[in-house]
Amino acid sequence: MAQAFVDKARISIHAGKGGDGAVAFHREKYVAAGGPDGGDGGKGGDIVFVVDDNMSTLMDFRYKRKYVAGNGANGMDKRCYGKDGETLYIKVPRGTLVRDTATNAIIHDMSTGENWTAAKGGRGGWGNMHFATPTRQVPRFAKPGLPGESFDITLELKLLADVGLLGFPNVGKSTLLSVVSKAHPKIANYHFTTLFPNLGVVYVDEGVSFVMADIPGIIEGASEGAGLGHDFLRHIDRCRLLIHLVDVSGSEGRDPVADFDAINAELREYSPELAERPQIVAANKCDLLYGDRENIERLKAHVEALGYSFFEMSAVTHEGTRELVKECARRLSTLPPVIHYEADYVKPEPVVDTSEELSIQNFDDMWIVEGPWLQRLVATVNFSDYESRMYFDRILREAGVFDRMEAMGVKDGDTVSMYDLMFEYRE
Repeated sequence: MAQAFVDKARISIHAGKGGDGAVAFHREKYVAAGGPDGGDGGKGGDIVFVVDDNMSTLMDFRYKRKYVAGNGANGMDKRCYGKDGETLYIKVPRGTLVRDTATNAIIHDMSTGENWTAAKGGRGGWGNMHFATPTRQVPRFAKPGLPGESFDITLELKLLADVGLLGFPNVGKSTLLSVVSKAHPKIANYHFTTLFPNLGVVYVDEGVSFVMADIPGIIEGASEGAGLGHDFLRHIDRCRLLIHLVDVSGSEGRDPVADFDAINAELREYSPELAERPQIVAANKCDLLYGDRENIERLKAHVEALGYSFFEMSAVTHEGTRELVKECARRLSTLPPVIHYEADYVKPEPVVDTSEELSIQNFDDMWIVEGPWLQRLVATVNFSDYESRMYFDRILREAGVFDRMEAMGVKDGDTVSMYDLMFEYRE
């Protein structure tokens, strides 16, 4: 049975949590007061997307929806660091768009072949060896590791092809692809033979080739979800050039001019920009005209008046296919490269529910502040950015954290530790 074509998948990714720092003290015979030697926790594993050119669908994501990287190991005594969590590599086909599920905004375009880190692992916590001072020689605390980033994302495959074949079902798109390339799409004399896109490499001359995509037939109403074409219109989004195949034989009682206008109307409904993409109109099945050229002459006059190039051909007899392929190569040499989608995702400010209780502990001049909402907040704030630091300070003040610490006796110059953040308290 043929493999199902899956071009959209929703998954959840979770980078690894950082390991906790260790609380330990040096123990050695004849060594008195060895001091703290608890090591740091390891960093959590990242989630990295990798382009695999051997993949052509998102079938692998149909049943597995949750991807979790390894957690960092906890720190150990003797100042030993915990092992970093294992990075999880996720393979996707070239041309996959990564979108934010909630907003549908593009986060990244997996077209260049470069690896992309989608979620970063949490930083490991510090061991108690970092907290020894002349006045605090026995620190009995360490920092926990931070959680890794997690996202709900949607993967959307947009095929990378130079030339896209479009037209109504059964106009000969699959036959043309099989003739001009080494692709072997299913070909039969009934509608919707093509249930998923097929790609083929067309070799024109030495050093000259391009990729052609056979897209399932589009019907009227496709842009609103009718038929099979709606799901696959996205696959011609990247095509630099379109070949619009029209059946001029009249064998199915269709009007070629009406068919041509109907398909272009669907393109405009789906994407006005796509409707303006360069098009070559190819009148197919000319071998079945038997001398009656009324249909072909009407279509030729109609499309040339609109500024389109026009070719007569027969995919079955190969008549005119070589001329069509050479024209495609010539046009592609003057067109810009395949479209690369720019990211338009804006990471939202974290929603902080400060109703959860915080733990505030005091060890001499050191204050340890911990709690679930504070941990999430620290993990998402960019402390190198002034506005982000002001936002962090405002949240703490509105939550009454500093008021609680002052009531407990915090002094000017005391050290405040909030996960991997450490600063001096200033009134």
